[in-house]
Amino acid sequence: MTGIPLARMSQGEQQRLKDLYGYFSSVVVGQDEAVRKVTRAIQRSRVGLKDPNRPIGVFMFVGPTGVGKTHMAKELAMHLFDSEEALVRVDMSEYSEKHNVSRLIGSPPGYVGYGEGGQLTE
Repeated sequence: MTGIPLARMSQGEQQRLKDLYGYFSSVVVGQDEAVRKVTRAIQRSRVGLKDPNRPIGVFMFVGPTGVGKTHMAKELAMHLFDSEEALVRVDMSEYSEKHNVSRLIGSPPGYVGYGEGGQLTE
């Protein structure tokens, strides 16, 4: 006996979890590794293999424009919570250049504005 509480899951939920990878890979094309990792995290969470005091996961979809980051996040929110409103989206595109990172974390020692801190530290 593994101790996994499968009896608490409804038959429909079990089927949704089994078909999760197939569903995500059909709606998000070309992102197999991301789909696989997100799917495994959700499946582990739902069958009881995770610490109950920790979240399902923190998914950060990072990459160039047009690869399906927002689409994957929206599909994930729809599948888990039946609403795209459950999605928290943080646009970090303004920090993509190296020189803009100092606005986020603050200036390094010896530079102007070192004592002020950045937006993230405040």
